[in-house]
Amino acid sequence: MFVASLIFYAWGEPKYLFLMLFTIMTDYVFALFISKSQKKENEGKTRAFLVAAVVINLALLGFFKYADFTINTVNSITKAGLDPLKIALPIGISFYTFQSLSYVIDVYRGDVAAEINPLVFGTYVTLFPQLIAGPIVRYRTVAEEMRSRKENIDDFSSGIDRFIMGLGKKVLLANNAGLLWDTVKALPAGETTVATAWIGIIAYSFQIYFDFSGYSDMAIGMGRMFGFHFDENFNYPYIADSITDFWRRWHISLSTWFKEYVYIPLGGNRKGFPKQIRNIFIVWLLTGFWHGAAWNFVAWGLFYGVILIIEKLFTLKWLGKMPAVLRHIYTLIIVMVGWVLFAFDDFSMAFKYLGHMFGVAVNGFADETTMYLFDENILLLLILLIASTPLPALAAKKIFVRIGSKQEGAADKNEGVSGIVRLTATVCFLGTVFVLSFSYLVASTYNPFLYFRF
Repeated sequence: MFVASLIFYAWGEPKYLFLMLFTIMTDYVFALFISKSQKKENEGKTRAFLVAAVVINLALLGFFKYADFTINTVNSITKAGLDPLKIALPIGISFYTFQSLSYVIDVYRGDVAAEINPLVFGTYVTLFPQLIAGPIVRYRTVAEEMRSRKENIDDFSSGIDRFIMGLGKKVLLANNAGLLWDTVKALPAGETTVATAWIGIIAYSFQIYFDFSGYSDMAIGMGRMFGFHFDENFNYPYIADSITDFWRRWHISLSTWFKEYVYIPLGGNRKGFPKQIRNIFIVWLLTGFWHGAAWNFVAWGLFYGVILIIEKLFTLKWLGKMPAVLRHIYTLIIVMVGWVLFAFDDFSMAFKYLGHMFGVAVNGFADETTMYLFDENILLLLILLIASTPLPALAAKKIFVRIGSKQEGAADKNEGVSGIVRLTATVCFLGTVFVLSFSYLVASTYNPFLYFRF
């Protein structure tokens, strides 16, 4: 698996393979140093090794991801005229750096034992199912499975199920939502109405959700085929009834990482309310910055930091007294405003688009273009809406069989014809999703993947 994962990474990014191997060896060695100094009860050395590992990891991430951003920022402020380095961003560096770094910190905390076998640790960092774009898997989650997992038909078949569903999310749902968003975004400013702007940002909201959750499903499914059980990364975020609830459901592995390794070490909510507010701001500043080397991501992170603080101080109490539908509307409006900041690198374009959404400098509420976009995409939008809720999963439990499940298979044998019908429906449905997805990939040149750039 280690060799296969290295080949997988080198296929898309050969020149940065050695950078990833350097990260692996650095954290492997420093974890051993930390473990050895802990046994000798030398707290000074232990802390020094941890700091060294953190500095090296963040320095590498900072150089490759943020060097040009820093140079361009200095140029814009001082007119220094420095030449950007034009360094290509190594694929997956944000994910594998955080993953490897979490292992070193967990060894320091005593949450996991330092791994002696470099092959085992290397396999953990490079696992190809989730190497490129997460979810961020902590070593404690898979430590036991790295050594003693046993592949079986049940896991392999359920992994196939999950992979196919993730592929369908990405290719059939996210890509088509992306086409609608690109159409709206390309319209001249003077031709954008309020309704058209909302159709566009709704499409983008669905695109980014099905794009990333689809990839996470594929990663979880592939991991399960090999006997690994990764944690879930999404839990129907668009049914959230507050922004606090939304961030418990969206990109769970990243939220958990910042909570475990930044928020709690800073003191969390244990050192008084002013410091808690400070800690929330720091976490969300870093969350925004982690997503990309651009000020719009910083603004996006701080936007959520402010909203979450306001909720903690005031609005959560009020939201609890509101009807559920109003809570959901409130949450979705704020989330879509946030996605505008996320989608546009140029602040002027972001604010102009927000103005269109709320009736500033627009060509009326709706026009012929609005009606055309709505008529052409109403079925797609309905499918996207339903697919973003638990309803399909609930229906699938009643209609379909999880292929390979011994327990359900036994039940189906007792049900006779009913079990055969359900099994046939399951195979036909998954086969159709796979064939359609494969056909779409072959026939279409449009296949963006939003989280590659992070």
